[in-house]
Amino acid sequence: MSTSQSEFQTKIKLLRTLLDKHGTDAVLLRRVSSFAWATCGAASYVNTATTEGVATLLITRDRLYLITNNIEAPRMEQEEKLAEQGWEFRVSPWHMPLLALENLISNLSLISDVPFFGSININEDIARLRSHLTPEEGERFRYLGHLCAETMTAVAQVIRPGMSEIYLAGLLAFEAQQRGIQPIVNLIATDDRAYCFRHPLPTGKKLDKYAMLVLCGRRFGLVCSITRLVHFGTLSEDFHHRVSATAQVNATLIAGSRPERHLSDVLAEAQLSYANVGFPTEWQQHHQGGIAGYEPREILATPSSTEVIAEGQVLAWNPSIVGVKMEDTILVGVHSNELLTPTPLWPVMSINIPGVPGNVLSHLVLEI
Repeated sequence: MSTSQSEFQTKIKLLRTLLDKHGTDAVLLRRVSSFAWATCGAASYVNTATTEGVATLLITRDRLYLITNNIEAPRMEQEEKLAEQGWEFRVSPWHMPLLALENLISNLSLISDVPFFGSININEDIARLRSHLTPEEGERFRYLGHLCAETMTAVAQVIRPGMSEIYLAGLLAFEAQQRGIQPIVNLIATDDRAYCFRHPLPTGKKLDKYAMLVLCGRRFGLVCSITRLVHFGTLSEDFHHRVSATAQVNATLIAGSRPERHLSDVLAEAQLSYANVGFPTEWQQHHQGGIAGYEPREILATPSSTEVIAEGQVLAWNPSIVGVKMEDTILVGVHSNELLTPTPLWPVMSINIPGVPGNVLSHLVLEI
């Protein structure tokens, strides 16, 4: 998907505003997420698990530098087209990767998105910039959500008892990768493991009746989150109750995610919802989500959050009650929120939240 020069210039202007705010000469961006944001979707990683990439951006009041090594420079110029975008390349030998950067910053005062020499770390400010999406980013997120939902649906159509969690993770990764999505979080829990661990790394355990599938997929630098539940056979009454209760909390979080509202207020409503459905302490066992963007969560919702939700932002909530988790990604619109990860294969519960027009849909369990 194409990006506009106006989107790029808007971001550079925002970064230069930070120079005035902090009274420094330049801003240094080394995080993979920041690089993708500032370049409108380019990739600065080789190792997909790394936080800091193999290229650095340096923005001064009148120059734009991209600093990398001789291995990475050709791809960034020829495929990412970053010289065309306006970046001046400064290339170091692979065995002295910081040489060009050290020469550039030797006499500059810096702000940075990571701790770096004598720079002022303003990662929170940069995360806030990344979380306020442009309309173009909203369109890219919409497409990414569609692809992540397709990925989950494709896996659900082939999942069978006897498959190991590792095998299921492989299926999830395959379906994601062939759609151009990097599965940067790929968690699988089957049967009793779903009741034991909130972050279930896949193991060799084989599926009997129940599987929880979790995906955070990255494309264009953006990260979309989705969790789906699959069950073979009849649901127990207790499990059905947990699913319905989690759906109620999920709907509360989605309905409350409106412009000008504080994240802490939305979380407080979720805490009350947990209590109303009979699980008052479950919110303490795992974070509930928050504002997404170029990280799975740019800003987490906590009881002390001061962050205010804005139109055009994307949020990913993930309420959980032991054994059950629900997770979708939504785009905050002018009049309502848009679900970016709908999966028609799954049944949904239509939930009315008092004081909120219309009903909120929560995905339930796919029974096979």
